[in-house]
Amino acid sequence: MSEKKIRKKTYSKINFLQAFLSSSLNGGRLYWVWMFSLLSIALYGATAYSQQAQFGLGVTGLSDQITWGLYISNFTFFVGVAAAAVILVIPAYLFHRREMRRVTLLGESLAVAAVTVAILFVTVDLGQPLRFWHAMPFFGKLNFPTSILAWDMLVLSLYLLVNLILLWFILYNKFCNDSPVVKRYFPLVVVAIILGISIHTVTAFMLSGNPSRPFWHTAVLAPRFIASAFAAGAALMIILFQILHLTSKFRLSKGLIREIAIIMAFSQFFSLFLLGAELYNAFYHNTAHEISAHLLYTGKIAHDNLTISIYMAITAGLIACIMLFVRRVRENVALLNIASILIFFAIWLEKGLGLIIPGFVPSPLGEIAQYTPSAIEIKVTLGIWAVGAIIFTLLARITIAIEFDGLRHK
Repeated sequence: MSEKKIRKKTYSKINFLQAFLSSSLNGGRLYWVWMFSLLSIALYGATAYSQQAQFGLGVTGLSDQITWGLYISNFTFFVGVAAAAVILVIPAYLFHRREMRRVTLLGESLAVAAVTVAILFVTVDLGQPLRFWHAMPFFGKLNFPTSILAWDMLVLSLYLLVNLILLWFILYNKFCNDSPVVKRYFPLVVVAIILGISIHTVTAFMLSGNPSRPFWHTAVLAPRFIASAFAAGAALMIILFQILHLTSKFRLSKGLIREIAIIMAFSQFFSLFLLGAELYNAFYHNTAHEISAHLLYTGKIAHDNLTISIYMAITAGLIACIMLFVRRVRENVALLNIASILIFFAIWLEKGLGLIIPGFVPSPLGEIAQYTPSAIEIKVTLGIWAVGAIIFTLLARITIAIEFDGLRHK
């Protein structure tokens, strides 16, 4: 390659980075209110985390009996949100659906934000942040391949890297007025699909691979994770895409919303079906092996608060599922949004706290411990959510500027 071409490429990359910064720093009053609010919440969470880093996990609601709580609950949920990008990528590239291909970059932006959030939740759960060094693939001292957690960190890191490469490659080529050839990056798309399914499967294996925790020790946990991930991810995409439609030059078609809604409906149905299969197995046999499920659903954990949350989650999920199988509901924006919100928070409750906490109750010694998130845990959690929202906002802005606003290198 000649020196002139190298300079031209370097110059165009600098211009691309400048365009990214420009799209991040230019916006109306609503944009800056949004970003300032998110940044304030993120700093608020960082302040709370500084207290946890100083005094340790003793400032949380965790105990010797319940060692995973709000942080790991959010981790398992956001791994699913990240995996949900697959529901856009598969129809777009394997079945050549043009409507889906128009929003795959936004889906990958959401995946990048969700994986980052998931990794941050693991980091704050370690207690001492320097311990994260040992969990870094290729750098730390992972117990690979014996440890399932090592597999989980590996596939998460690779999934994050692949999505970042795809975003950079496609957006950069379009910015340079050079339409990217699908054949060039299609192998990475296939890898992203495999990793998208793998990250949530391995997370499920991390839980179900504990035979001493009967509540998690079930073969249907992995498929249940995938189904719930697709449902929650589709629900979040429907809400986010409509917000982007109203606040930017991104244009959302009714056909695209309809397809995502159908995916959400069937994913939620299979998620509820697999949950029902687990409940049947737990309550029909009525053995000591299923005592965690009995304690959860009969209200003997955490002063009935968690039980109430579980019933709320299942009820909301059932109502939303029934709504989505009615065509008029899917075609009514207001009702579809209600169903999407119900599914998102139902899965967050049931798959998060409703899955993680009962796995520790009773303890191997038969202790029935209680867990309530502390104020610091809630603050840190809100801060991490805000960081994810900031990342998605920035990535979505540059994506929309190039894909829909015609931003190009001159």
